[in-house]
Amino acid sequence: MDISALISAFGGTAWTIFFFVLALSVIVAIHEYGHYIVGRWSGIQADVFSIGFGPVLWSRMDKRGTRWQIAALPFGGYVKFAGDANAASGKDEEAMAEVEADPVALRATMHGAPLWARAATVAAGPVFNFALSIMVFAVVGYSNGVVSDPLTVGDLRPLPGDVQELQSGDVVLEIEGKPVPSIHDAAYGVFMNALPQNPVLAYTVERDGARQVVQAPYLRPALVSGVSPQSAAVAADLERGDVITAVDGAPIFSFNQIKDAVEGSDGRSLNLTVWRDGDISEKVLTPKRIDEPQPEGGFATQWRIGISSGNAFEPATQAPGIGAAITGGVSQTWNIISGSISGLGYMITGAISTCNLSGPIGIAQVSGTMASQGVQSFIWFIAVLSTAVGLLNLFPIPALDGGHLVFYAYEAVRGKPPSDNALRILMGIGLAMVLSLMVFALGNDIFCP
Repeated sequence: MDISALISAFGGTAWTIFFFVLALSVIVAIHEYGHYIVGRWSGIQADVFSIGFGPVLWSRMDKRGTRWQIAALPFGGYVKFAGDANAASGKDEEAMAEVEADPVALRATMHGAPLWARAATVAAGPVFNFALSIMVFAVVGYSNGVVSDPLTVGDLRPLPGDVQELQSGDVVLEIEGKPVPSIHDAAYGVFMNALPQNPVLAYTVERDGARQVVQAPYLRPALVSGVSPQSAAVAADLERGDVITAVDGAPIFSFNQIKDAVEGSDGRSLNLTVWRDGDISEKVLTPKRIDEPQPEGGFATQWRIGISSGNAFEPATQAPGIGAAITGGVSQTWNIISGSISGLGYMITGAISTCNLSGPIGIAQVSGTMASQGVQSFIWFIAVLSTAVGLLNLFPIPALDGGHLVFYAYEAVRGKPPSDNALRILMGIGLAMVLSLMVFALGNDIFCP
């Protein structure tokens, strides 16, 4: 049974929570393991490694004196190093006083270790989050492959209509007499948009070494190849593989026709006729106003229903090089980081709605939706969320990793750390800021449309 069947069988809410907790636990475990292992390499003793907070459900002590545990509240985790008073790495004055006269024991504490060791240990958490994202994006990219060039037919998709003369392995040379550009050429996108608006097109293909002309559906049909979380499409129960055959009773055959109808709706509800595995149904959905990042920078507000397009066939693929896959993973991670920073800036200045900031309820809903679309989609979501968690922890807010790094930078410049009293005050302010942000994001989950 696949994940979507499990969600349907056992209740959407329970399984949404389950997948949210699973995703968060993986990300927290990687983040905290980064702190732990780099701290250990740096000579700092870890007393507790915890996934979750509150009452301990399971624990064991390893040979290095670290207690590994799982706690009842699975919404985070921490590593408590020697000399720490709490999960936020506040100084335990009594514990530090006991080891002050012992240089070896003092060196093994978080607060008695050299500055470089403390900084490396704190920075390792976000770095491990980014490394997880890069690894997942690279592995998924490598396993999926890159589209073969020239455009080659892979698997044929189920589509309404009787005209489909393409075969797997056909190399598409021309469509309606116009040569198909390289898929890596900017002209390819222009070519796609300039295709004649006919439900059936003439494809010139190379098959078994010979050229021939065959009839097949429009290259970019009105096909749902992907569904975005928290979208109108999810609310209307659209699924991957659905084909939209009419909008408000007007027949359509191309994805651009859906796009034009949605963008021209001005938020009005649309009546869709949907073909799914030979069955016809009617769906009503209302487009949502979305702030979308633009290639040249900035954001543009559009009406969207949350579906992505695909070809009338699955293009054949080939495996990329390992270097190319890793480069793609790095690029994908950086795009998430830069897009997130840009989005936050636009929200602060009021250029886009603050409703773009999701809280725990929204993230849980996304996790359930991505899980319902398959294992690969869920793993991809974990990688995206891992990048977001790594970035959030680098914000220069006391109580977060970024705040600690700011304190260490101050110590490097001044030659001494901030006073204990100043640190306590700043940590309290930082904690209040983090809690306020969480409450604000939760409010978005509840009150934003």
